Amino acid sequence: MSRRKNKRKVIITATILIIIWIFGFYLYTTYSNIEIDSTKYKTERVQSTESSQTVENAEEKSKKVADTLEEMNNKVVGISKLKNTGSSILSESSESELGLGTGVIVTDNGYILSNEHVTGTKYSTCYVTLENGNTYNGTVMWSDSNLDLSITKIEAQNLDYAKLADSSKIRVGETVYAIGNPIGYEFRRTVTSGIISAKNRTIKIEENNKSSYMTDLIQTDATINPGNSGGPLIYPSGEVIGINTVKISSAEGIGFAVPINIVKPIIESFKFNNNFEEATIGIYAYDKEVIPYLDSNYKLNFSEGIYVAQITENGPADNTELKEGDIILSIDGNSLSTMNDLRQYIYTKKPNDVVSLEIKRGKVSKTIAITLGKEA
Repeated sequence: MSRRKNKRKVIITATILIIIWIFGFYLYTTYSNIEIDSTKYKTERVQSTESSQTVENAEEKSKKVADTLEEMNNKVVGISKLKNTGSSILSESSESELGLGTGVIVTDNGYILSNEHVTGTKYSTCYVTLENGNTYNGTVMWSDSNLDLSITKIEAQNLDYAKLADSSKIRVGETVYAIGNPIGYEFRRTVTSGIISAKNRTIKIEENNKSSYMTDLIQTDATINPGNSGGPLIYPSGEVIGINTVKISSAEGIGFAVPINIVKPIIESFKFNNNFEEATIGIYAYDKEVIPYLDSNYKLNFSEGIYVAQITENGPADNTELKEGDIILSIDGNSLSTMNDLRQYIYTKKPNDVVSLEIKRGKVSKTIAITLGKEA
């Protein structure tokens, strides 16, 4: 039996090998005799239409951005606290000494948006230099140290002014450009590019042995040097999404801008009324982003609203039902997530207007009416 099995295996193996050889020989004789007739076809190099279109589109896009930035330069101004700042970056004068900085024209009748630390506080004076070289005396008409923003008026008309974007719609990763006057005169209107690195950032600032917080900031890696303060952060379309304010000195590529939406109501009031009556609710509140920066005495955990940390003595909220420690969830039906949400809404109101606050105190919710006062 064993010999029969072995013999059968040998026959099967030999048969398989013969079949394979015959099949291989057939393939060889068939395809080795195929001739290609070059007269029946033509060859040409393949060109990538998509690639050439992509390059062309990129060039067109680059030209459009360049045109936009060139046009935007007419709307960016230099600001100094001293009329003659000199023209050398080798000067020993520093930005803080001269008040060197940047601003952006936001109305055709001479209102300039910048930082308070560049122009000075309300009613102070500064000098504003336009792109054409003309210098004007400027008067600060409004400023807010918590936002580090100011609006300055110069006596000029028919100015080319910047368009303002909706900063509530910004997205991380979008391309942005910063324009400003870093270091000194030689480098005026320098443009740097980057992306929106993050939004709703909170940073702690310590000056003169005091701590303060700036919230709801736009973070960007577009280079922001000291003289860029007060300059615009813009989209490739030229629309302003924020005002450059600070950078992290211990790291590269981390700068911040104040979102433009918060100051829009004030700009509109100055543009059409040449005046802005600032209303106030008379409180100081923290949002959830600030809480981690506070000392350990604040044992707070809330997911929405803003925490009332202080009520101004003799202010509009004083002697009302609102108490320190309350969480304000909304104002006139508008939900609040940050202190800037509250500021932005209050800027749309006038002194003596009545607002309705929805608050939470522990497990109790209630509605409180407060009559707004006038900011000094």
